[in-house]
Formats: sequence, structure tokens, C-alpha cells
Amino acid sequence: MVAEASRVALVTGGSRGIGRELALGLAGHGLAVAVLGRSLDSLAETVDGCRRAGADALAVTADVRDAGSVARAVEEAADRLGTVDLLVNNAGTIDSDEVGFADADLDDMLAVMDVNLLGPMRVIHAVLAGMRGSGAGRILNVNSGMAYRRGAAYTAYCVSKGGLGRLTDSLAHQLADDGVVVLDVSPGLVRTDMTESMAMWQEMDDPPWGEAADIVGVALRLADGDLDELSGRFVHAAKDDLGTLLEVLPGDRDARTFGLHTYGSRDPLG
Repeated sequence: MVAEASRVALVTGGSRGIGRELALGLAGHGLAVAVLGRSLDSLAETVDGCRRAGADALAVTADVRDAGSVARAVEEAADRLGTVDLLVNNAGTIDSDEVGFADADLDDMLAVMDVNLLGPMRVIHAVLAGMRGSGAGRILNVNSGMAYRRGAAYTAYCVSKGGLGRLTDSLAHQLADDGVVVLDVSPGLVRTDMTESMAMWQEMDDPPWGEAADIVGVALRLADGDLDELSGRFVHAAKDDLGTLLEVLPGDRDARTFGLHTYGSRDPLG
């Protein structure tokens, strides 16, 4: 059975950077696009670009830290464009200072957790009723390789993205029978306001900047249904070959999931 392509996308954090490129890419691919952000003015340029690409598009305002505003934005998008069947959780932030946990400001770290982990949870919860009701939906969680590596700094960012990876894995398992696919994807190092503010890249003479086109390509393949077999997995848009992943991952239930590393065949948790 051929998967039906997604028709209506909701992109959070779509006013600039990777979110803007994702919204424009999906619009150019023929999807109707709702772009979510905190103010209409900040979203206007992205929405205009989507419309110039020939798509139905609108701006919906919400703060991903507020469940009520998120629910209202999702309802508005559905009323205007139709049921959201592709959610792109892109909105995110990072710790203000490049220091370890003990030296970081606690309130700042909690704010990062609220946006990066609780924010996607709020938006997913708001779109799920429509997806489950129609028996189909796709969720793209924009993650980071930093979620899967130990680090000396940016603790809240790393932990929040690690939690997002676990959310992807859990939801893919829970929602499989509802026809909902959930994918975890890192864009790689793309030049944005956030990445350019990070000391680790400012101090490097020639950072290995990549292109937002890589993650846009993953989003388009997901929208077309080509990546449904990868539900629950982590994909690195800049480094992975999607053909290889489609060949090797479906037969390995643990590969590229957020799991526990066991110590071998004798491990009782294996």
C-alpha cells in the first residue's frame, strides 16, 4: 500500500532560520503551511514567501510554553487549511552561557527545557486528536547530535534534546496503530542566529557550516511518505544517506533509537 502524502503542515519557530526554510520548502512542494510563532509581524515574510510559492499559507500565533495558545493556534490552522497531518517541531533555544551545569543559571536552564522539550509536547498533544481521527499523521522533531553525546556545557540544551529523542521513540511505539509516524532529525551545523551566538563556534576559525537544504530534503521525503518505515529513529540530515537507512534500519529494532547500551548477551536488560 502506497502511503498518502501529507497535505497540511504546521511549522513551529518558522519566522527565521531553519524553520523558515522548512516552511518555504514544504510550500514549494505543494503543502498548505501554517507557520507558528509568537508574533504576526515576525511571521509575515515567511508566509508571504509560502504564498509566492503557490501555497495556501497563514501565520498562527502562540508561545510554545503556553498550552492554551498552542491549542488555539492548532485549531485556527485546522479551520483555515484542514487537519494538520505534518507537524514540524522546530522552535528551540539554547543555554545563555557556555558553562557546565554547576555554573549555569538554574532559571535559564529551566526555560530552555520548557521551550525545547515541553514545547514540542504541547504542540504534539494539540495536533494528535486530528491525526488520530483521520488515521494518519507525521511528526518531525528537529533535534541535535548534542542530544546523544556527553558535553561539558549547554546542559539544558543537551538534556532537553535527549528528552525529545526519547519522546520520539516512545510516541512512535504508542501511535503506530493510529497511523502516526514520528521522526527525530538533526539538521547538522546550520548557520542561524542561535548557532552563531554559541562560543564554541565563534572561537573556531572555520566552522563546518552546512546547509538547511539537507533537513528540508528530509522533511519533503517524510511528507511524501517515503520515510514512514523509519518512525522512531534518529536521522542526521547532513551526514546520513536515506537510502542506506531505509535498507538497514527497519530490520533492527534498536538502531538509531534512544536506548540503553547493554554490556552484552549476558546483560539481563539486553
